[in-house]
Amino acid sequence: MSMNRIIIDVREPYEYEAGHVDGALNIPPAELLAGARQLDGVAKDAELVLYCKTGSRSNVGIQILQNLGFTNLVNGLNAGQVEKKYNK
Repeated sequence: MSMNRIIIDVREPYEYEAGHVDGALNIPPAELLAGARQLDGVAKDAELVLYCKTGSRSNVGIQILQNLGFTNLVNGLNAGQVEKKYNK
């Protein structure tokens, strides 16, 4: 995994606990809307790959993070897609 890539699971904590991509941060929509404090200090151009179950919450998450100034955002759709594409 690239040091400049952060994988973010935007599902709720109970969904994250049931299984998630290795190394993914769990930042549900409410925490994104509250300012995504887990990303304090992260470069605004770091690659952030968001995923949920279907891609809809990650799409909303991307919009929230754009509003916070992040510029390199990818909708990874779901855990299976992210693992296939990024966790090699």
